[in-house]
Amino acid sequence: MKDYLQLALAQFNIGKHQWYSWKKYNDDGSAIPNNQRMCYECLILNDATATLPSEADVNAKIQELKDAEADVVTKKASGKQKLLDLGLTEEEVKALIGA
Repeated sequence: MKDYLQLALAQFNIGKHQWYSWKKYNDDGSAIPNNQRMCYECLILNDATATLPSEADVNAKIQELKDAEADVVTKKASGKQKLLDLGLTEEEVKALIGA
């Protein structure tokens, strides 16, 4: 499964490598389990010159990435169908586009 949160975060603060990381402890000092740390609420800045994007901006970027991915799938299916409609066989289409 893709980590859309980190893919989205990579679209912010371009050129600032490792500008963010994840909290390891809650405000009360209790440890945050590793499987619960990778969320917007646990995001911290590693770079004082970086800007923390809003959760709404991050969520919008996540949706943009998912929509772009879905668009690729849709266009691939459409292209495959057009090739079949032109008379290519399934085998020929598969050889061309790998699907």
